[in-house]
Amino acid sequence: MGAGMRAEPDSVNLRVPFQAPSASVARHELRAWLQERGVQGETVEDARVVVSELVGNSVRHATPLPINDLVITWALEDDDLVISVSDGGSTSTSPHMVEAARSAVSGRGLSIVQAMVERWWVDDGASETTVHVRIPL
Repeated sequence: MGAGMRAEPDSVNLRVPFQAPSASVARHELRAWLQERGVQGETVEDARVVVSELVGNSVRHATPLPINDLVITWALEDDDLVISVSDGGSTSTSPHMVEAARSAVSGRGLSIVQAMVERWWVDDGASETTVHVRIPL
């Protein structure tokens, strides 16, 4: 397991630097964890895309947590995988979907997430924002 990761039977708490390459770390750790639990195929790949989009959105649009990092958690709940990404939030907006123009090179992250999950939601706090997703297994 990677540094900063604490594994429990059905959950993971991963602290990673507030930078784009952390999406790769999250994808790798999530795939290994899911495969250890017998989850295979498209569900694993969908979860990897979703965690990558959430980390990427955090790094592009938010601020880091106080020690210049973000926290990614995932857990098995009933027959679902719940993934959460926490950062320091944004001073200007809360995470939301936008209508990206066909020619736009960005702006589709949460639309991609929406298409791949059962549901997603945001918890906005005074100094932390967490985006959660629920993916059926």
